[in-house]
Amino acid sequence: MKGWGRGPIAVGVLAGLLLVGFKLFQPQIAEFTFDRAVDRTVGVDPSADLPDGLHVYMCGTGSPMPDVSRAGPCIGVLAGRQAFVFDAGSGGIRKLSRMGFPMDRLEGAYLTHLHSDHIDGLGELLLQAWIAGGRSAPLPVSGPVGTETVVNAFNAAYELDRGYRVAHHGPEVANPAGSGGQPIEITFSDETMASDVVYNRGDVQITVIRVNHAPINPAFGYRIDYKDRSIALSGDTVYDAGFVAASKGVDVMFHDALDPEMLRRVEDALKARGNDRTAQIMHDILDYHASPEEGARAASQAGAAELVYYHIVPPMPTRALNQMFIADASDIFDGRITVGEDGMMISLVAGGPDSLHSKAF
Repeated sequence: MKGWGRGPIAVGVLAGLLLVGFKLFQPQIAEFTFDRAVDRTVGVDPSADLPDGLHVYMCGTGSPMPDVSRAGPCIGVLAGRQAFVFDAGSGGIRKLSRMGFPMDRLEGAYLTHLHSDHIDGLGELLLQAWIAGGRSAPLPVSGPVGTETVVNAFNAAYELDRGYRVAHHGPEVANPAGSGGQPIEITFSDETMASDVVYNRGDVQITVIRVNHAPINPAFGYRIDYKDRSIALSGDTVYDAGFVAASKGVDVMFHDALDPEMLRRVEDALKARGNDRTAQIMHDILDYHASPEEGARAASQAGAAELVYYHIVPPMPTRALNQMFIADASDIFDGRITVGEDGMMISLVAGGPDSLHSKAF
């Protein structure tokens, strides 16, 4: 019996010594940890080690609803050496930077539509493109009619900040000619067209796709092709046959998704607490977003190899709810289904058969 007591006592003594040692050397440990983090991350370009291909940075998978884990809609795309950002929801650009997105290779930004949750981080994108990207010309920002009004308003709002930064850092660091955005409004030469190529350079082709987000009109999705790899982004839409047609054969379809049953429970809870106005908003948004099952139908009919949900409604505080969110979608689409998360990267290597998933944070 005596032997049984010695083990726990020895463990307790050792734990106590370790705790004392940690407290005694805590400043040195903290400094060592900080220096290691600086050495491993600051000034390092994580994208430099990526294989040639199409890499998707999920910088914002949320919606306008408060969500502690998801920023507003934002997707970064690195196609070979060319980088693009699609939508700039609140908080998304900070997460994009945290993922090591190469701002110095940013060719342009594309907006799906002009709802506030897709543009409220645009000022931060323009700032980071200018300073972190070292731009010498404004960032091209393409989107539907109205984009000129939005971009020019952000340019005006950041004009004072521009002057402060040039005065503080000097024009060699903050080139005044590189600040702000250059709006480009996408229009179709033929109004009956459902899609059109808006960028074609160096193995990269971007196609704009009309989608149904009425009463918001126009609203766009996009298809991005690089060499033999391709993705499609729905923006915000209900099930849309035109989006399906333009997305034929993509490797990955990124589709907005709203779970009607989960949202109705939120609506009922709001009504029960007398918050009828917000309950009405929850009811209204049911009719212009696709359900997970409708997203699965779009992916299946397009022949996509994989489906990733983003613009998640309602917020889900734990992954344990993912299966409830997906519901019957897996009966409709037999490919891989992923509920998108901020910090997730999906890589499609040129010439490779499958997608590679990783998590930056």
